[in-house]
Order: sequence, then structure tokens, then C-alpha cells
Amino acid sequence: MSGVELVKIKPEDDGIRLNRWFLKYYPGLSLGRLQKLLRTKQIKVNGQRAEANTRLLSGQEVRVPPLENEKKEIIHDTVSEKDARYIEDMVIYKDDNIIVLNKPSGLAVQGGTNTLRHIDGMLEALKFGQEEKPKLVHRIDKDTSGVLVLARHRKMADTLTKAFREHTLQKTYLALVRGVPQKNSGEIKAPLEKEDGRVQVLEGGKPAVTTYEVLDNVGDRYALIAASPLTGRTHQIRAHLEYLGTPIAGDGKYFGEEREKNSLFANKLYLHAYKIDLSSVYGKKVIIKAKLPDYFKESLKTLGLNFKE
Repeated sequence: MSGVELVKIKPEDDGIRLNRWFLKYYPGLSLGRLQKLLRTKQIKVNGQRAEANTRLLSGQEVRVPPLENEKKEIIHDTVSEKDARYIEDMVIYKDDNIIVLNKPSGLAVQGGTNTLRHIDGMLEALKFGQEEKPKLVHRIDKDTSGVLVLARHRKMADTLTKAFREHTLQKTYLALVRGVPQKNSGEIKAPLEKEDGRVQVLEGGKPAVTTYEVLDNVGDRYALIAASPLTGRTHQIRAHLEYLGTPIAGDGKYFGEEREKNSLFANKLYLHAYKIDLSSVYGKKVIIKAKLPDYFKESLKTLGLNFKE
């Protein structure tokens, strides 16, 4: 068919769902038409039939039928001075290969429906003299704060994308939770699957493993937990901690039956990507930490929970 394209998935889009990929690069394409093109096999991934929620991997090829009217050139060449300063202030580490940001809660990593301001749209401001702008190699939730690693060139993007996919980089999150686990440390092995708009522990779901350690607690009311995901499922830590009976403060989606309203807490998610170990990539000890947001630190102080950064 004339006009058919085979579009290769970029490293920064590794792991993105097919429907979100089309929303990003073909914003004029309606969901209804996308579903029809999928049903009639006009859209394929690596020559195989795909679904709207198919996860794309770097290097795969998407068969795209003629969609010139729906296509929109994504231009991030112009970043406002305000946004340039904003994202530059997030930088906590930089060398010739990577840039690491301390992303604030509430800022999305990539665009989507009704999301116009995001990290991806500001990356042009982080060239720091290089021709290429940094590349996204992983994501964290919009409401999660903390470590976000960017690759400064293609080779490092490929290396990091592979490392994140194979889970060879240890990531540690800090979570303020309601309640205290029965054990001070342990491993949560509970399969996860999305159902009714949220990720839940379901028999037959995708395998998911999270290790955790209680760093401090206030009786049986609140605890500060360090958690490390050994798999990379959507909302994994949030769903696993709720499953453990200790939902994260400020988490409206995974806070039991109803969200706790308490003046002790800001209207934020108390989940922070605190550190990442990049030693396996660098061949030497490289551990990068992101300071806790002020609202997080203030709540810990108010509760009398101790944590030394």
C-alpha cells in the first residue's frame, strides 16, 4: 500500500504502550480509528498483530498505514526561559554520558492526554553544549518524585535502556506509609494485573517482586520504608505496599478504600525515588541520590520519624 511506513521505536520510547505512542506521534488519530486499524491488521508490530496496550520495545518496527492528516511534527526546539531554568534546577548529576534529575512530584515524564508540560518537552534545555539533546531511558510516575536518569548520547541510551529492561540497576524508593509491616524487612512476591482502572494483586497476573525495609516507625501508625523493585511493573511499589496493609500516604488510588485526609500531610504522593546504583554500567561504584522534597521532610519531622540523607 502506498504511503505505508515502518517506523522504528526509539530508545526513549522503550516500554511505551502502542496507544500512547500513537498519541505522541499522531495526535490527530482518534482512539476509535486506532482500534479499527488494529482490528483490520493495518497496524502491526514487527509484522505481528498488536493490541492498543501492547508494550513497545526499542528497535521494534511499527507498521503505520497512511496517516499524514493525523501526524504532527513533535518540536521541542523552543523551551521557554522559565522552563529552561526549571529543568536545569532539577539536575543533581552530570557527566559526559548521563544527566540525572531530581524530578518533582506532579510533573509528568512524557506527554499524553491533557498533559502539555512534561520533562520530555524541556530536554532541549539540557544539551549543555552537545549537539544531541538528552534521551529518556526510563520513566517514573507523574506523582512520584526523585531520580530520573537521562542518556546524553545514543550509545549510552542503548546501554541504559537494556539495563533498565533487564533490571540490573538497583533502585531504592522511600515511602511514608500508614501502618507498619509485621516484619521489619522482607520480600513481597505478588502478581500484578490492571483491573478496574488500577493495578491489583491478582492470581495469574504478571510476576512482581519488591524488597522492603522499615527504616523507622511511630508505634503502629506510620512507618518510613525503603523499597526496591526487582521487577518493573506499573505502580508496583504502590500496589505492593497496599497489599502488605501499609498504603502510601497521599496515594488516592492505592490508599485502601478511602484516602486519608490529615493535616499532617501535603496533598502529594509520599513516594520518592531516592537513589540508583549505576555501578554495573560504569564498571565502578556510582550511586546517585536525590534529596527528599521539603513536604516529605516536614511530614517526617512532624511525625518524629528519623532519616539522615
